[in-house]
Amino acid sequence: MRLFHVVKASAKGQVVVPAEYRRAVGLKPGQKVGVYIADGNIVLHPIPEDVIAAFSGCLKGGPSLTAELVREHQEEIAREEREDRERARRLRRAGVGS
Repeated sequence: MRLFHVVKASAKGQVVVPAEYRRAVGLKPGQKVGVYIADGNIVLHPIPEDVIAAFSGCLKGGPSLTAELVREHQEEIAREEREDRERARRLRRAGVGS
């Protein structure tokens, strides 16, 4: 595969992606393509037809976000309970609610 092709932009800004490039990335006719700029270059990125399936499992093996949320929630509950006990202790000392 050639590493570099020169293509011409039409008046509408359209370009033809060389067939060997389309085959190399599995780009199908009618498939959506993401376009962005990176380091001063225009980058085309084929969008999978089933985006959810394409990204399914991409975080597998990493840290559990659910476990982290549960841990944070438990810490928040414990902190609130400590604050409530301290507030009740101060109120009792002040003679409020007796």
